[in-house]
Amino acid sequence: MAGGTMRIGADVGGTFTDVVLETDAGMFSTKVLTTYNAPERGILDGVATVVAEAGADLADLSTFIHGTTLATNALIARTGARTALVTTAGFRDTIEMRTESRFEQYDLNLVLPTPLIERKDRHVLAERISVDGQVLRPFDEAEARALVDHLADRPDDEAYEAVAIGFIHAYVDGTHERRFRDLLLERLPGVAVSISSEVSPQMREFERFNTVCANAYVQPLMASYLRELDEQLQASGARCPVYLIHSGGGLMSVDSAARFPVRLIESGPAGGAIFAADIAARHGLDAVLSYDMGGTTAKICLIEDHTPSTAKTFEVARTHRFTKGSGMPISIPVIEMIEIGAGGGSVAGVDVLGQIRVGPLSAGSEPGPASYGLGGIRPTVTDADLVLGRLSADTFGAPGIDLSDEAARAALSSDVAEVLDLDTNEAAAGVAEVVDENMANAARVHAVENGKDVAKYTMIAFGGGAPLHAGRLCDKLDVEELLVPPGASVGSAIGFLRAPFAYEALRSQHESADAFNAEAVNRLLSDMADEATSFVTGALATSDDAGDPPVLETERWAFMRYAGQGWEIPVRLDGGPFDHLGGELLANRFEKAYEEFFGRAIAGLAIEAIGWSVRVATRRPTVERVARLEAIREVAIQRTRAIHDAGTDTVVEAAVVERDALSPGDRVAGPAVIVEPQTTTWVSSNRQMVVQADGCLLIIRSDAEGPGR
Repeated sequence: MAGGTMRIGADVGGTFTDVVLETDAGMFSTKVLTTYNAPERGILDGVATVVAEAGADLADLSTFIHGTTLATNALIARTGARTALVTTAGFRDTIEMRTESRFEQYDLNLVLPTPLIERKDRHVLAERISVDGQVLRPFDEAEARALVDHLADRPDDEAYEAVAIGFIHAYVDGTHERRFRDLLLERLPGVAVSISSEVSPQMREFERFNTVCANAYVQPLMASYLRELDEQLQASGARCPVYLIHSGGGLMSVDSAARFPVRLIESGPAGGAIFAADIAARHGLDAVLSYDMGGTTAKICLIEDHTPSTAKTFEVARTHRFTKGSGMPISIPVIEMIEIGAGGGSVAGVDVLGQIRVGPLSAGSEPGPASYGLGGIRPTVTDADLVLGRLSADTFGAPGIDLSDEAARAALSSDVAEVLDLDTNEAAAGVAEVVDENMANAARVHAVENGKDVAKYTMIAFGGGAPLHAGRLCDKLDVEELLVPPGASVGSAIGFLRAPFAYEALRSQHESADAFNAEAVNRLLSDMADEATSFVTGALATSDDAGDPPVLETERWAFMRYAGQGWEIPVRLDGGPFDHLGGELLANRFEKAYEEFFGRAIAGLAIEAIGWSVRVATRRPTVERVARLEAIREVAIQRTRAIHDAGTDTVVEAAVVERDALSPGDRVAGPAVIVEPQTTTWVSSNRQMVVQADGCLLIIRSDAEGPGR
């Protein structure tokens, strides 16, 4: 990481933009409403706030790290560049046909998601490379030049701003893709061009073509945005490098981000997982459920051995109630998590069956929840929390927002209470309970899909809304321990400051364990390590760190399966290059991993590796372990307020405690709320809270034997 004593992390979310300034003097943070039409304006406002609060000079800033939802929003709202897809003849409709699977098996009126690129903008070349890299049909220069002319000779109002190139089996050999890109840029040097053999060199053409299309589609927008942000930061006085956090949880340079913007799609949530992993390491927790609830969505991630779980494919822009399979698959390295439309701004209503539904639609920052008084009239989770007494206008803390209980009640009354013949408080309780159950179900499904028992995990809650709902979630999931760290409301932005410089290279190459080609695999892994290292060192080259060069660590993985299976599991590869016994070694590791995933291995079946991964990252610094504290003293309660306790479905007089007034060892018995400027933590009647040495709030059941249970 860059040296110096002043660094900023900025996370642009769907409702709030979080900015954190870290200096030798401490940490300063703020939340400002996200400015959709110009996200950089909200960032700069937040930066100015924290710099002024710290009494600092922006010129002394050493590093600026940014995560953004801009690419994600462009894909969801379809506001990217006019893009063409050029593919192999016979595969023009791959992104529309998808995999022919039905994400709702029995829905006779099922409508599949609309492809990102319309058919009229999809073009073909009669080239063909086989699965083993043999040229079946040569690249025809004359045909290619004719297609380039066709793409270039379009009216100005129909001119392409970007072109995605995805040829069949280009992950084995990208020569044809690179040649067509060269021809295209000769004629159209200003067009953004993405090729699948660089963006996502993996098998499965539907996922690969979607990924390269998404990259091209958002590339002009993201390149322009990143340049604008960098220029405005410089104009404001900053002289430091700007880094982006990618979906795999590492830092990359602005140039790399502009080239591969599709890797930024899950950048904000990745920062949150890194934040939780850092807390897990400090507290020696080997099994953690990370729970991040912001204004628009809630994200849940499993963290084991202080490392978030990862995947090589995820979905964005789901169209069917966040149902798996209803979105656009993106094949890039990503921190694996489940994300649902359950944030503070998630809109509540009543469906045709008379049931309360919450999300996935969010009021966002424009117009915002009804209680914000910014034009929103639909009831949201935030409005329900305010009516139930969990939130208070006195302690909400977001600049420029004065919560209105009257507006919240009016929205809940018209859209929920009157429809169901309930009073407003009952409607608010119903909304809160539905959103909590939605999140609990998502956590259960995510854990089961990964073969885990979520009840054995410790929850770490962060984001503006998570500390308020985490206690109820723990009760529903039978989770005993909950940690709410300092700075929880801006956890993702803090996570940016804990992220390493990292890059993960992915490749597809079939290798049978019985006929293992050690030389070919060693060559492949070496090339991938070189690629990943070059990205990391390229980002480090812009760092102003004058100390010793950071140590780089390398992780290698194979994605393996029994021959004939449709999907693979990751198998970690330790040690150096493979020798002639590499196939046997790989098979043994696969069977052990398979047994961990599914309970038992299957004897007598052929084993094969389909994909390979090499991740290069700067070494994580050693963290100081925090010992668990028992309760030392009871906190004297100065004031209370009436709050609805969902666990008992009653209104209770709950203690109101300022977090800033607490010290390590302080104990507060529920029911209570721990308030701070940017979030509120709820301690239910059946739980107690003990402040830990690092300021974390440890919330456990009141009948537990102690904080270490």
